[in-house]
Amino acid sequence: MLLLLTVVSGFVDATSFLKLGRIFVANMTGNVVFLGFAAIGAGGVSLTAPALCLIAFLAGAALSGRLATTKLGRDPFRLLRTAIAVELALVAVAMIVAVVRANDLGGSVGPTTYVLMALLATAMGIQTATARRLAVPDLQTTVLTSTLSALAVGSWFGGNSSAGTGRRLLAIAAMLIGAIVGAFLALKINLMAPLAAVAVLLAIAGLGAHRLARRLPDPLPARPS
Repeated sequence: MLLLLTVVSGFVDATSFLKLGRIFVANMTGNVVFLGFAAIGAGGVSLTAPALCLIAFLAGAALSGRLATTKLGRDPFRLLRTAIAVELALVAVAMIVAVVRANDLGGSVGPTTYVLMALLATAMGIQTATARRLAVPDLQTTVLTSTLSALAVGSWFGGNSSAGTGRRLLAIAAMLIGAIVGAFLALKINLMAPLAAVAVLLAIAGLGAHRLARRLPDPLPARPS
């Protein structure tokens, strides 16, 4: 399920970068760098877009944290199911906005574009914080820096032999596949195509979490933060 969410991250970042004004909605490291560029007046770099995405991402992460403090936080599958449901709802709203305000897209960045950025960044904040809570090694779903580092350290060249190499390679492949397919759909079809694919992937992951949650009728013991 987390690999599916990693594919989702590739889709949404490809879509936001190519169709929403060269901005990331999942990879916040890039947005912090963009803020630095904008702060010194680098040409063509917006201050508003990365700042908005960062704020929306933090809001989504905070919401995930709030969910984790409830009884949902005692069961990883119920927490994941709820997080994916909220994320899917945000993507669905983004799709509706993209259809209703289609005439506002495709040109300069405007209010509709900012609304889409905020919705998708909030969804990615929820996803990232939830994945962090689940703490599956090398599957943070939105970033690969630590995964790439662990892959190199755990390789033969790094002087180690790691059992997690396969999982790390799968995470990298998932992000790459999402970026490739998302970029293709965004460029060759339209903005709606990758968003629809994201909705399908989220629905599949959510269904998987729901089925697993039903097998655990009683909440698991609370995990330490």
